Amino acid sequence: MQQTLFFIPERIGGVPVFGFGVLLAVWAAASLAWMLYALVRYGWRNAETWNHALLLAVLGVVIWQVMPRIAVPGQGLPVRGYGVLLLLGILAGTGLTVWRGRRVGLDGEKVATLCFWGVVCGIIGSRAFYVIQYWPDFQRPTLGQTLGAIVNITQGGIVVYGALIGGLVGFAVYGIKEKMPLLASLDLLAPGMLLGLAIGRVGCFLNGCCFGGACDLPWAVRFPAGSPPYLHQAEHGDLFLQGLRIAGSPEAPPIIAEVEPGSAAAEQGLAPGQRVTSINGLAVETVQAANDALLKTALQVQPVTLSVAGRETPARWSPAPLPGRSLPIHPTQLYSAIDALVLCLFLLAYDPFRRRDGELLAMFLTLYPVTRFLMEQIRTDEAKVWITHLTIGQVFSVGILAMAIALWGFLLTRAPAKAFCPEPVTARQPTPRP
Repeated sequence: MQQTLFFIPERIGGVPVFGFGVLLAVWAAASLAWMLYALVRYGWRNAETWNHALLLAVLGVVIWQVMPRIAVPGQGLPVRGYGVLLLLGILAGTGLTVWRGRRVGLDGEKVATLCFWGVVCGIIGSRAFYVIQYWPDFQRPTLGQTLGAIVNITQGGIVVYGALIGGLVGFAVYGIKEKMPLLASLDLLAPGMLLGLAIGRVGCFLNGCCFGGACDLPWAVRFPAGSPPYLHQAEHGDLFLQGLRIAGSPEAPPIIAEVEPGSAAAEQGLAPGQRVTSINGLAVETVQAANDALLKTALQVQPVTLSVAGRETPARWSPAPLPGRSLPIHPTQLYSAIDALVLCLFLLAYDPFRRRDGELLAMFLTLYPVTRFLMEQIRTDEAKVWITHLTIGQVFSVGILAMAIALWGFLLTRAPAKAFCPEPVTARQPTPRP
């Protein structure tokens, strides 16, 4: 796990880097040069010129307004491992798609623009999905702080299915606008989307999100204190906090599940089965509240005063250090990266054998939901939703698979035809001898 790779300083030689600073000046000079190139090559009425202008404008707004809000005071702008891998995934997926597009005779810049609109809409969709799902985590005292938390995606917080839905909408809108064959274009994009996902999942591993459940396999991973898996295990009573494990559903009554042998809590006579009523004078009624209170005492190095039902005198002891790492867990982020890479290679291998446009997309929408549904079985970062006893990812997997079945039904009623075909390789004729 490596959440932060390094920091870009806030000032260079006393001059601000973000906002109205060095980076915006560099952007202005580079944008002017790029737009002059676009005007000379395409002309001011061409859609490509305006696409470039919009992209540069978005980048300028990010430098001017977004970067100063997500910079850490006194340290600068953190360059997160997750953000770097996300960017590499976008570049790799776009590069693969452009290469495949050129092989079938398409203009590389047009394909790159198609990818750009899909990426922008995909990021918006994935972030919107996550923000809606975890809205209380983004609420801040002011509107500006709330917006800053929403746009700060470098620390994680995007959902693959939100990206898929948003990306497909972006691809479709641009493709229809440019009169590109829709199903053929989506077939062109599908392997690149999976390649980008594979690299992005490595970023999830560096960030610590999308984690799995406890296991004792040789390749199990233990994440450091403060990481998402560590905090999840602490809140659910999987770790010893102050010598105690209070396990169970977060909303269940706080019953001691286990006392660490030889700990100060054991010396105080605490035992499994006792119900905790208060910690340091604060009443606790749920497992989550009790574990949060124990975690707080450990982080703030406070003595513990704990009352249990049926005992008149509270137990008191000095604070114990927190465990250094989480319990070993499945590295589901790496499983997902391997899964996406294998699916990408499978689609590339299947491409020469497809008979109709849309088959690669249908294959993607068939295989990925199945593997994602199974992966969710060993992930523990998301709770079950509604009355389904399924995670939100599993619910969407079922929905996407149903869409794939409908797409297959539509495709199989069509005559075999492909809009894009690889350009034939002309054999070199031998030079006649004089």
